[in-house]
Amino acid sequence: MTTASRTARIDAGDATLVGDLVLPENAQGVVGFAHGSGSSRHSPRNRAVAGDLQESGLGTLLLDLLTPQEDRVDRGTAGLRFDIPLLGRRMTAAVDWLGEHPSAARLPVGLFGASTGAAAALVAAAERPGLVRAVVSRGGRPDLAGDEVLAAVRAPVLLVVGGEDHQVLRLNEEAAARLTAPYRIHVVPGATHLFEEPGALEEVAAVARDWFRHMSFRWE
Repeated sequence: MTTASRTARIDAGDATLVGDLVLPENAQGVVGFAHGSGSSRHSPRNRAVAGDLQESGLGTLLLDLLTPQEDRVDRGTAGLRFDIPLLGRRMTAAVDWLGEHPSAARLPVGLFGASTGAAAALVAAAERPGLVRAVVSRGGRPDLAGDEVLAAVRAPVLLVVGGEDHQVLRLNEEAAARLTAPYRIHVVPGATHLFEEPGALEEVAAVARDWFRHMSFRWE
């Protein structure tokens, strides 16, 4: 499959975000990735999921929600990774950028969030209900988005959690109860928070792929 890859520079108002946009030929949609606490667009786990999505005909945008300077500060304080309003605004800017980019503007948009990035993805979905068609959370913290945001999300939400990630599973169940959009909780048996067990990440990629591939026509 022919793919086009390019560096994305996204004006988020208070920062310029850098990302990697990959669009397969005849892409059926594009998925923006919101990385979790202490991670970046170079996350091997998210890149593995992104590669699976690309092979299935979906574009991907992997981007850093913090600038290099902010990331250095965050690694010492761990403060910005939990600033969900900040991360949500920047993810919303990425959604807007996809909606205006000549190669992606015609495509339905999905969002994939890991850890705290799941909350940022849900903020963007709530802010742009006309653009975001589906959301997937991997080991995410949707609870950090807050009740008002969860109630405002209109896109269908898939919450993927490891079966051994007990606290995060509980938090996902509590957050799901506050969603008004269609949702499903998918538990990966035996998996812990980082889905490092054999076959666990492959299962995440498979269920995410199926969720996104149907986004363009299932939930009109």
